Amino acid sequence: MRIGIMLRHMGQHGGGLLVHTQSLLPKLFSVGSDNEFVLIYQDPRFVGSYADVGNVKEVVVKVPEKFAWDQVAVPWVARKERLDVLFNPKYSLPLAVRCKTVFVCHGMDWYVMPQWSRWIDRMSHRYLIPRYAHKADKVIAVSNTARDHFIKYLKVPPDRVETVYHGVNESFYEPVPSARLDQIRSTYGLPERFFLYCGQIYPPKNFGRLLRAYARVGPELGIHLVVAGEHRWLCGEELDLIDELQLTDWVVRPGWIGHEELPAFYRLAAALVLPSLYEACPSPPLEAMASDCPVLTANRHGTKEIAGEAALLVDPEDVEAISDGMRRLATDEGLRRELVEAGRRRVRSFDWETCARETLRVLESVADGGT
Repeated sequence: MRIGIMLRHMGQHGGGLLVHTQSLLPKLFSVGSDNEFVLIYQDPRFVGSYADVGNVKEVVVKVPEKFAWDQVAVPWVARKERLDVLFNPKYSLPLAVRCKTVFVCHGMDWYVMPQWSRWIDRMSHRYLIPRYAHKADKVIAVSNTARDHFIKYLKVPPDRVETVYHGVNESFYEPVPSARLDQIRSTYGLPERFFLYCGQIYPPKNFGRLLRAYARVGPELGIHLVVAGEHRWLCGEELDLIDELQLTDWVVRPGWIGHEELPAFYRLAAALVLPSLYEACPSPPLEAMASDCPVLTANRHGTKEIAGEAALLVDPEDVEAISDGMRRLATDEGLRRELVEAGRRRVRSFDWETCARETLRVLESVADGGT
């Protein structure tokens, strides 16, 4: 097969979607060595990223406007390169392309909780994404949560949506030398004991309730809260709670942390706390489990699905339940050991080679005319 891969999002924010793409591609090239992959970039800086891979061809089309790149430039490349399948690890597809198409659904929070989307995004969700969904020959969902919501809200036949879980990078399993831990602690001013929040900050992340719950526990027990993430949108009032709850001296905000440094944060943390209202297939709980860091997360949607019995699950809308869970993780060493052991077993079910093989299977089935 000749498989085209849309990579307009290369160079964008280094969140979970980009990690998914960068982790999946090398494994996909390896397990799909009988195929040729045509990587389509918008940004010429990324040409050469896979120059040493024999079954990869890199193409750049410098069309700056996103919609024109998707709908005009990519179909031109697809025809020129005679692609059998066009794959986008992110939402969107060319509506007029003639080859088979597959894209990845990373979550449906804007349909489950539309009140927390920006108006420009709501227009896309109403008019464009349904067209992409019905154009695609197959959609890969990153969890059963994402699959069920995709089918429910976009009215796509169930047999056209398949679940393929993502993996966890090996760096999170590897012990971090004590000198490296000391360096990270010093560089970012990390306190001796802290809960870790990891991720962007926007309404579905439930950051306000997390702060209120932490305020009941953290200062009393002498445990700080480290926020490894950035404000995305619509959370100004929640961030104001840091001052209102008199947590200024207790909340440490190092900003967005790159994946090369994140393993140290997990190793140093007392626990990961992620009581989100909605997640599809969150990476932080799995990264924490691989790093022997106990996890507190929500008892719904993707966090419950991914964590299973290997995390302390709480009602994300109940501040008292969140604070009680944090207190237990801070004071019950037996519970911490149980969660660490359960996490080690659980996380081994998620690896990038399996993700790549399942992704390739979907692409091959589409190219062969399957549904």
